[in-house]
Amino acid sequence: MKGLRLLFDENLSPCLVRLLAESFPNSVHVDDVGLHGGTDGDVWGYAREHGLVLVSKDNDFRQLSFLRGAPPKVVWLRIGNGPTKAVAELLCSRKADLDSFARDAETALITLQMERDYP
Repeated sequence: MKGLRLLFDENLSPCLVRLLAESFPNSVHVDDVGLHGGTDGDVWGYAREHGLVLVSKDNDFRQLSFLRGAPPKVVWLRIGNGPTKAVAELLCSRKADLDSFARDAETALITLQMERDYP
């Protein structure tokens, strides 16, 4: 099976691509594909066209997943302003769940939440 590829929204650090390269190879950040400052529709369309799972803290993408369904699938992070390293750890710790989510044809959205709050 081809590895799960993620598209990180601009509200997340571009460093996540490097930090998660082993667990989620060939993932990209919107900055990497010329979508910095792009509309939600542009980001949504890019993820759909390229078979990427969209990762965001933005509630708009959660709502789009309800309205439009998949593809793309959406990982909605409820993490506040957690440090990038904590975001990477969260995604790695839930890799098995994310892989199952990606294979589930019925589910368009998964919500991941930090175990603790960060200031």
